[in-house]
Amino acid sequence: MNLVSIRIITTDVKKLVKFYEQVTGIPATQYTDDFAELPTQSGTLAIGSIRTLQFFGGEEVAKAAQNSTAIIEFLVKDVGDDYQRLSDVLQTCLVQKPTTMPWGNKSLLFRDPDGNLVNLFTPVTPEAVLKFDGKAG
Repeated sequence: MNLVSIRIITTDVKKLVKFYEQVTGIPATQYTDDFAELPTQSGTLAIGSIRTLQFFGGEEVAKAAQNSTAIIEFLVKDVGDDYQRLSDVLQTCLVQKPTTMPWGNKSLLFRDPDGNLVNLFTPVTPEAVLKFDGKAG
């Protein structure tokens, strides 16, 4: 089994796509007004409108802007550089400035326009660096 995609359901696909394009530097492929994808080296961040839920059994299957359990994480080469690059974008949604975690990653935590938590992180301890060796995009 291989995890290939995480999909965010939203009421405003354009707004979320623009935000994630700014954060990741990756251009999205917009298949329809209701669905876009941002491919990364290890998986894809998909963004779908609430209208796409009809294909999965109806609007009760998922709720837009209601996530309170998952964190969307991106491995980056230098979280400090990304923090500087995104300082204007993150002014209103910053949760935590780059901080070294007990498990060896330096993490930058913020919320996307729908309130989903996003973590950009860089391994900084020898163990964390070894774990993610060659995987940073």
